[in-house]
Amino acid sequence: MSPLRSHGDSERETCPQLGNGVYVDPQSAVIGDVVLGDDSSVWPMAVIRGDMHRIRIGERTSVQDGAVLHITHAGPFNEDGWPLIIGDDVTIGHKACLHGCTVGSRVLIGIGSIVMDGAVIEDEVVLAAGALVPPGKKLESGFLYVGAPCKQARPLSDKEKEFFRYSAANYVKLKNQYLTEHEQP
Repeated sequence: MSPLRSHGDSERETCPQLGNGVYVDPQSAVIGDVVLGDDSSVWPMAVIRGDMHRIRIGERTSVQDGAVLHITHAGPFNEDGWPLIIGDDVTIGHKACLHGCTVGSRVLIGIGSIVMDGAVIEDEVVLAAGALVPPGKKLESGFLYVGAPCKQARPLSDKEKEFFRYSAANYVKLKNQYLTEHEQP
């Protein structure tokens, strides 16, 4: 992880802040104004780039291989920009792309999904693999969303809702193994 010099202030650096027990794979990139909550994990080739706005990731959230997490910068087309905000117990699938959006807690972002600027995903949502959430769209809690652009497919079952915490706990267990294996003597 590397610091990022803020625009217009060459003396001030913004460095990622890691909670307790966070695993960041050495083959990933985490830069800028990024906060990772306790027991979260960032896997190989993932990129989390908080260079022009902030990124906040909750506890027990896993950012899997090849995922790209970025923000929407402030400018003439979006006065304030959009940060990237992600809740607790979120599993972000391989090669997913999240850009300047808000994701609640207990969410599964499927492999290769794209979530665009200003979109909001409420708590307890499954976004299917390859789905596209268009800019500004809101996904209601308790449903499976599929397609490009995504559409509400059906309510989640109780078993599917239990999977959110199972998946988060499984990645906490795996990252703990990685941290133990790579401890310095």
